[in-house]
Amino acid sequence: MSPTLASAPGSCCFTGVKHTGTPVGRVEDIAGMQTYISDPPAPTQKVILFLADVWSPLFINNKLIQDYFASCGYVVLGPDYFFGDAVTNHTIEPDRQTWIDNARKPAIDAFPAWLDAVKGRYGRENTKYCAVGYCFGASFVLDLCADGSVVAGALAHPAFLDESHFEKLDRTFRALDMPSVWLNQIHWYRTSPSLLRRGRPHIPLASRRRAEDIMVARKCTYHFQVFSGVKHGFAVRCDLAIDTQRWAKEESARGIVGWFDRFTV
Repeated sequence: MSPTLASAPGSCCFTGVKHTGTPVGRVEDIAGMQTYISDPPAPTQKVILFLADVWSPLFINNKLIQDYFASCGYVVLGPDYFFGDAVTNHTIEPDRQTWIDNARKPAIDAFPAWLDAVKGRYGRENTKYCAVGYCFGASFVLDLCADGSVVAGALAHPAFLDESHFEKLDRTFRALDMPSVWLNQIHWYRTSPSLLRRGRPHIPLASRRRAEDIMVARKCTYHFQVFSGVKHGFAVRCDLAIDTQRWAKEESARGIVGWFDRFTV
């Protein structure tokens, strides 16, 4: 069994601050999956696949992030691979863990048909797909990078990753054709023992370094962005009233757009 680099979602994935705003996208059925669709200001052949955390792409925070990506010139598609049964329906810790255990396989099984339908609907000769995955969605992104479905991928506070996700990045591609990987991670202020206990990230420092070693060996194009003073989930559910958290969240989104812009010109 491949060594784990980013663990399964835990209690830190089930908390956060709900943001306010008015989403501008819409929800449509694509291959039997409710999908949040946010359109750019002008027609484009650039598409972002938004693979959400356990709160689903229909959670307002995630809708607003998708709208931001769309405002930067991308069609954004967020599939609800939880089929309306996101973590917000599970408020008790044992129930949440059972839900996590049971949610992953249906999501994985349904995703290929959704992706095929997306390609049939949006695919043109010059279409370029990118994918961003938050927590639960991270493994989907690396699978898409490995099989050539996207030109670039981005991960933010990922979960469910092992070494094999990085080792297969060169399965199909020569070094110069390698899809590009951007990984957004947290670095904790070491201010108290209690903070260290609560704040052990899903992908610890040693695991992040191991992931980088693998990508170096595979001659991948990659970039790491690391923030201090924030918790797991900051890129989606931070407290916007705290300047450090707000800046990290906004810089994360800007960084993802800048990364995708590099490979979609």
